[in-house]
Amino acid sequence: MKKSAWQSAAATVAAVMCGVACLAVSTGVAQEAPGKTYSPYAERDYPTQLLFGDTHLHTSFSADAGAFGNRLDIEEAYKFARGDQVTSTTGQKAQLSRPLDFLVVSDHSDGMGFIPDLIAGTPNVLAVPEGKDWHERINQGGESAVGVAREIIGLFSQDKLPEELMYTPDTPAYKAAWQKTIELADAYNDPGKFTAFIGFEWTSLILGNNLHRVVIYRDGADVAGQTVPYTTRAPFGSVNPRDLWTWLENYEKTTGGQILALAHNGNLSNGIMFPVEAQYDGTPLDATYAQQRAKWEPLYEVTQIKGDGEAHPFLSPDDAFADFENWDVANLDLSLPKTKDMLRYEYAREALKQGLALEERLGTNPYKFGMVGSTDSHTSLATAQEDNFFSKHTGVEPSPKRMVGPLNLGATGRSLYKWHYVASGLAAVWAEENSRAAIFDAMERKEVYATTGSRLRVRFFGGWQFAEADLTDRYLARTGYSKGVPMGGDLADKPADADAPTFLIYALRDAAGANLDRIQIVKGWLDADGTPQEKVFDVAWSGDRERGADGSVPSVGSTVDAANATWTNTIGAPELGVVWRDPEFDADQRAFYYARVIEIPTPRWTTYDAKHFGIPIPDGAPVAVQDRAYTSPIWYTPKG
Repeated sequence: MKKSAWQSAAATVAAVMCGVACLAVSTGVAQEAPGKTYSPYAERDYPTQLLFGDTHLHTSFSADAGAFGNRLDIEEAYKFARGDQVTSTTGQKAQLSRPLDFLVVSDHSDGMGFIPDLIAGTPNVLAVPEGKDWHERINQGGESAVGVAREIIGLFSQDKLPEELMYTPDTPAYKAAWQKTIELADAYNDPGKFTAFIGFEWTSLILGNNLHRVVIYRDGADVAGQTVPYTTRAPFGSVNPRDLWTWLENYEKTTGGQILALAHNGNLSNGIMFPVEAQYDGTPLDATYAQQRAKWEPLYEVTQIKGDGEAHPFLSPDDAFADFENWDVANLDLSLPKTKDMLRYEYAREALKQGLALEERLGTNPYKFGMVGSTDSHTSLATAQEDNFFSKHTGVEPSPKRMVGPLNLGATGRSLYKWHYVASGLAAVWAEENSRAAIFDAMERKEVYATTGSRLRVRFFGGWQFAEADLTDRYLARTGYSKGVPMGGDLADKPADADAPTFLIYALRDAAGANLDRIQIVKGWLDADGTPQEKVFDVAWSGDRERGADGSVPSVGSTVDAANATWTNTIGAPELGVVWRDPEFDADQRAFYYARVIEIPTPRWTTYDAKHFGIPIPDGAPVAVQDRAYTSPIWYTPKG
């Protein structure tokens, strides 16, 4: 970037930060004013640990995962996530490069316990023609089993699954599956080392349009076991999110526990994930809707295997990085084609903007969410790295053929291809310790960010008095917390002597990953007419690049060697930091700000596959990817 006080102090900062080992020191320090204690590390009273995890993973307990052929149960999922080597369903040895810090096993709440009976061929399953057919085909394995999975998903999506095969929470098989789920979470929960959360996925589909939520418990089996999961079928559930929120409230009132939900894949909802005027069923949005959604859904899963959901080039034509791993062909089961008018109600950035307008109208911002990433893998393997990607389900685990062919032609005749699967993502959490309580509380206060698989480290603070010299402070986090609020927070009232908010941003590359290209601030606001607006600011970048005449920063370039699936860190920077002041601030306008940190290009999983198996990359498939992080926003609300 252009020469600045940040660059002139780079050597000092690098010596202080000195990689991942020292970042915890430089960003995990005491909040008290200098001089209160001699040791700057004493009496720390705010988050100092950065933890990476997956909040959305399916095992063989999920009907679709099991139908696809997954035979790894919950125990294998926890073992793999904590760093153990396991053998995948397809017989391949698999292990993470580094253990995760936490995991949410989120098997589908509908149909728990069904797949083991289908595989075994219990009398009640074989008595139904579809059950008998599926039993025979699923035990043949291969494409026969994949075909069964697609049929089950298609029938469930269109609400046509035979009632006799819809296992409900009052059945013994369902109750046994849930009991095993919560008991194993407690068994593998190891506070301080590895956190195993109890959770499930509420899989609402409106004729194939995705409204899924992952539900996460703060509690252990003794509390979570007092109820069974909420489903999408009456009388044990509903497809309406309002009913889910009521169930969440009743859970807390009944058990004294704590629980939250986060939505995902708005990109497959065909315009119903983030409504502005009315829900999918025509019910107008009101103050109650806004209040309930804001309370029960503090997070949104912005990136995962089925596409990135931060932004879309149609909605953000001036954003050069908006066209990233977008899935925009149709809805979840490809039964209804996508039209451009739907996109406005599907992507996180647009929802954050519309939330500002809804707050003015309804009194509460229903889309005031933090952002995380997760995998949504159905293999029991939480793999988000490009060079260690076991994909969506067992039918597309590593093989010479897994990149080729359509995912599902669907009723529309349109398709995505197997190479469209995305090696993404991870949830990054700033917490006091590695425990259910600390991580859950961080999620509720939104002190979290999403990555597309990399473990780059990001701090993001907003306030009114940050100065460029703050970047060279050895105790960066102390400065951030004492002078402002962290990601997920709200800016305090503007002081009389401040003219605009300032933001302190620092990013450090993944120790085993790629250098950084740039840091951007994404701003959204309401103009004088109440119309949502947005702008992306390049605020820090590597090298000696200069802004062009149009204000944009040139590409960082690429060192990717596709033939050998390698790259070098000879471009980019290991760390970037900046104090940025909004040059276009208007104190009368509602606004939000979040940081987007982008790495230099590295090989995509398709390129690693091509190298490993000695095969060509399919036409149209990307060879490189620029992994990134999206922080939770910081919001500004005018007085009055």
